Amino acid sequence: MGAEVLVPAHAEPDDVVLSWEGEDVLAVRLPQLSDSLDHILAAMERRHGMPLAELDRKSKQEAVRLLEARGAFSVRHGVETVAGALGVSRFTVYNYLNRETALSREKAPKAE
Repeated sequence: MGAEVLVPAHAEPDDVVLSWEGEDVLAVRLPQLSDSLDHILAAMERRHGMPLAELDRKSKQEAVRLLEARGAFSVRHGVETVAGALGVSRFTVYNYLNRETALSREKAPKAE
């Protein structure tokens, strides 16, 4: 996901320092969440073997579902980033998200 390994002396407050038997051995700098979204989109393109914009409608809907499960839309400008990668409008991404929400409600057991 684009993390960087550092010596503990170069760690900043947001980095994760790993210790072994009481001694700091390395630090990990996690990417910004927006950088992670770019990595996720690139991985999806590699998996599909083509740009996401070339996927069919059903595959794009599935991609949006997977991205939502990974928290892509909690990132600032996440919808815009995903829409650009899919070659669709933000409105279309919101429609895909709403469609998934509606399908989830239909599948949920009904309370009696």
